[in-house]
Amino acid sequence: MKRRLDHVAVAPDPFASSDRRCCEWAGCAADGDYRAPQSRDRLDQYRWFCLEHVRQYNAGWDYYRGMSQADIEADLRRDTVWQRPTWPLGGGRRGAARWRVHDGFGFFDADEEIDDKPGKPPVEPAHARAFAIFGLEPPVTQERLRARYLTLVKLHHPDANGGDKAAEERLKSINEAYATLKNGYFA
Repeated sequence: MKRRLDHVAVAPDPFASSDRRCCEWAGCAADGDYRAPQSRDRLDQYRWFCLEHVRQYNAGWDYYRGMSQADIEADLRRDTVWQRPTWPLGGGRRGAARWRVHDGFGFFDADEEIDDKPGKPPVEPAHARAFAIFGLEPPVTQERLRARYLTLVKLHHPDANGGDKAAEERLKSINEAYATLKNGYFA
């Protein structure tokens, strides 16, 4: 005889033996085809019910029954990391060395750059790019910066290069670098 089911909450166990299981609900003689966990502490051990009683059992199931609010919160926190231990981001172990990366192009935009030479002030990534365009290394005086700027403008001006678009782009980057250094480095 084939049974027609309206809603199937839990599929029958495909690995169940061919032996007939009876529903574990008190007073029920139907087949126990549907499994449900015994308790929160024994989720891998099951009770077997018929469809009607597994629905009732599931409706009354409360995983957190008997737990305090603090216990529930702690369990939820452990579940967010699949019950695995975790460490704070960026902190590592206490006392562990923190690795730093020297990034001359500003990809990581560190708060401060690592400098091998003592006594030399730290340079921001935007200023480092500007110094690279000028071919200079800090410290630089305003007079030296202006002299280098005038030399580069004369060398890369589009009129001096026959209207070359590449020269025009180089001049734009030189002007931006000069504005960055003039307004930020000497301010």
